[in-house]
Amino acid sequence: MSTSAVTDLAAPLSEAEVRRIRADFPILQTVVNGHPLAYLDSGATAQRPLAVLDAERNFATTMNSAVHRGAHTLAAEATELFEDARGTLARFVGGAEDEIVWTSNATEAINLVAYALSNASVGRGGSAAERLRLREGDEIVTTEMEHHANLIPWQELAARTGATLHVIPLDDDGALRMDVAATLIGERTKLVAVTHVSNVLGVINPVEQVVSLAREVGALVLLDACQSAPHLPIDVRALDVDFAVLSGHKMLGPTGIGALYGRRELLEAMPPFLTGGSMITTVTTTAAEYLPPPQRFEAGTQRVSQAIALAAAVEYLAGVGMARIARHEAQFGHRLVDGLSAIDGVRVLGAAIDLPRVGLASFDVSGIHSHDVGQFLDDRGIAVRVGHHCAQPLHRRLGVTSSTRASTYLYTTEAEVDAVIDGVAAAIEFFGVRA
Repeated sequence: MSTSAVTDLAAPLSEAEVRRIRADFPILQTVVNGHPLAYLDSGATAQRPLAVLDAERNFATTMNSAVHRGAHTLAAEATELFEDARGTLARFVGGAEDEIVWTSNATEAINLVAYALSNASVGRGGSAAERLRLREGDEIVTTEMEHHANLIPWQELAARTGATLHVIPLDDDGALRMDVAATLIGERTKLVAVTHVSNVLGVINPVEQVVSLAREVGALVLLDACQSAPHLPIDVRALDVDFAVLSGHKMLGPTGIGALYGRRELLEAMPPFLTGGSMITTVTTTAAEYLPPPQRFEAGTQRVSQAIALAAAVEYLAGVGMARIARHEAQFGHRLVDGLSAIDGVRVLGAAIDLPRVGLASFDVSGIHSHDVGQFLDDRGIAVRVGHHCAQPLHRRLGVTSSTRASTYLYTTEAEVDAVIDGVAAAIEFFGVRA
């Protein structure tokens, strides 16, 4: 059953449930510029519930210690919690525990894979590594809607290896040109890197179609799940991707923690990205032997309290129910699109794309810079994102330099969504640009 089908069957969150959820987030009680905070910037960074704040504080106050490095009680307890957190995240995304690598964020995770593709060799990973290694004449395929973190590493990889980077274009509404994708993904393609959910358009991309094209030619697939893992039920095995990346701070967790999912056999064939302590078995003055994955990719002192807090965030999300969260947000996503599109002079990017969406909408107000729109809303206590959202090629394709983005989450209320819509209409009146 598809993610959208599962979501459609889920019961929506009631107003009473949302009120109970909001009580778990102290920051949502904040007053900004004399108004109750309406936080509509969760697509950039989500807020943290008490369970997450308490998990990190409890670790720091009762068992703070290095993991995998000591035999004393605190070290043993810290190591157990750290590895339990890995298992919790693995179950959340549908992978195995030894297929989850802790990173600082999704950007590091993508760069880890990019490095492996330029440095894989028979000497690092055996014959299996040959499937990973990029050479001159090989091809990488990504899309025109990617966050810079899922574009620039591939630009650099192509420059290092002599491979060619192809970009799946968008149509005038911002949807992927899957007809062109079918011509770009060919026998020379080694990797396809695609976002699951656009951080600008809010649409859920047809990942199944992309994976099918890649499988036909034996290409690997990397999924940017930064905007999907916090908002949708995720199963990396059902999606049949080879790699997936996510960031903790977008899914109720702390900053400084992210993760890479990788198929076990691929991780085993990949060379280490960062080297040093904790990822080795034997070291001499001239050579080293490395631990198996995932520890092979976790050099140095790890993000212990952050991983434990992220596990608490995952457990919180699972307790609410990802399908229910997805339905809650989908309703708000459509409410944002419909309400904003009805205002003269407002263009919602991707409004015409006939795909499921999350609770996110980016828009351009004719005659008003996005920064001015954002400041006007902020004066009303409404927090939104402004700028190009680290997606300049997408904005350029759609003929705008920047946009204002409102993004919802499980703690968002209907009144907050309506406040954004009313605030944009008021901004147009204030700046006197109504047609």
